Parts: sequence; structure tokens; C-alpha cells
Amino acid sequence: MSEQQHREAGERTGGVLNVFAHSFLVVWVILAAGPLIWVVISSLRPHADLVSDPFGLPTGLEWDNFTNAWTNADIGRYTMNSLIILAGSLTGTMLLGSMAAYVLARFTFRGNRLIHLLFVGGMMFPVFLALVPLFFILNNFGLLNTRQGLIIVYIAYSLPFTIFFLVSFFRTLPTGVQEAATLDGASHTRTFFQIMMPMAQPGLISIGIFNFLGQWNQFVLPRVLNIGDPDDAVLPQGLAALMVQQGYEGDWGALYAGVTMAMLPVLVVYITFQRQVQTGLTAGAVR
Repeated sequence: MSEQQHREAGERTGGVLNVFAHSFLVVWVILAAGPLIWVVISSLRPHADLVSDPFGLPTGLEWDNFTNAWTNADIGRYTMNSLIILAGSLTGTMLLGSMAAYVLARFTFRGNRLIHLLFVGGMMFPVFLALVPLFFILNNFGLLNTRQGLIIVYIAYSLPFTIFFLVSFFRTLPTGVQEAATLDGASHTRTFFQIMMPMAQPGLISIGIFNFLGQWNQFVLPRVLNIGDPDDAVLPQGLAALMVQQGYEGDWGALYAGVTMAMLPVLVVYITFQRQVQTGLTAGAVR
């Protein structure tokens, strides 16, 4: 077979692979985005249309679904509870995780590797095994059924992966800037907050979004550790309660509207920081 025939055979093979790859990506996009689009469309349909034709197009825009979900179903209060808890837990996770990761990545001391392995080992520990001990520990400290207790648990739950991710990222940062700051008399605290953290911004944004998604959608921990006043429930608990109520009341439009409002913050955060996430995930490979 001549060289030209080899080239033509290779091009045909590459074309077939490209068609297969693009077809797979199209199917994956449909499977991933299809349910989201269907939920958003259903949130704008009247209840009668949802019952008669669940997969049809809206005959009109029923904005009252969002009003009913926000006020009558208390989605607004549940959202505020989630935002308050998330503000404390995400801040604590990022601050403590970045500080610990910086020390483990940039300083050599006895026990460094052991501490790092302990944090990495925490990623393999299922949270379900810790539910009963956490319940009694928070109860003994008077933190059961409190926002402070959930914030502390969220931070502890998110720290292993945060430290694991940021240790690898901090190790890729150049050491020359840190050494220059030390020679200029900058303290470790100033070097970390004013020099290293700005340099690690892509990695911090990436892991921050992962923590935001995990803590925003957390259901098991608040379900077990926050069983007191229903008014203090977080958004996943509120959506579960709303789903149970619709089995008796039948306002499916409000349920879809509530799910849509729960998805919006996640989509907005990801779309806003999409480029930073990609930069953070590929920074280590580029360096």
C-alpha cells in the first residue's frame, strides 16, 4: 500500500472516530441538560397542564408557581438558612484549608507527611459512618439543632478534599517570590495572605466552587443534625418537605419552581467562574 493510501485510510479512520466522539458528546449533553431544561419549563406551566401532559410545552407562563414556592412553601426562608450556613462554612473551609495546605506544601517539618496522609485518608471515610458519633458529640457540646453545629460539621467534612487539592496546587507555585518576600522581611502571615493566596486564586476558586456545590446540596448531615425547629431547615430539607406536601396538595408547579430556584445559584456560580475553574484544574498540568 502506498503512502497516499495509508494517509487516506488514516483520514477515514479519524473521521469515523470524530463522528463517534461528537455523537457521544451530543448524547451526553442531552442526558445532562435535558432534565434541567424540563424542570425549568415545567416550573412555568399551570398545574392542570402538568397533570394532563407532563412532557408538553407550556401553554402560558405561570409565574405564580415561583410566588407560591417562595412564600407558601417557605422556600425563601429555607434559602436564607442555607445562605447563612454556607457563608460561615465556606469561609471557614477555604481559610483553614488554604492555610493548612500552604504549610504542608511549602514547609518541611517532622510529621508533615503523616499529617498530609491523615487528611487524605479522611477523604475515604464515608460520612454515613460518622452520623451517630457526630450526633452525640454535638449534643454533648450543646450544638445539636444549631447553625453553628452544622457550620463546624460542614467545615470538617470539606477539609480533607480541600487540603488534598490545594497542597498539589501550592506545590506548583514558584518558590522565588516566597523567598524574595522572606528576604525582604515579610512575615509568614503576610507572605501567605498578600503573595501566595493571590497567586493561588485559580485553585482557590476551583475548590471553592466544589465546596459550594457540596455544601449547598447537602441533605444527610442537616437531616440528622438539624431535626429541631423546622424553620431552621436548609434548602434540601425544604425541597424534600415540599415534595411530600405535593403528594397531598397537588401543586406540582410550585415544586418545579422550588427546584428551579435551588438550581439557579449553582448555575450562576459555575457560569460566572467557569474560566477560573478550568484554569485551576489545568494549572498543575501546565506548570
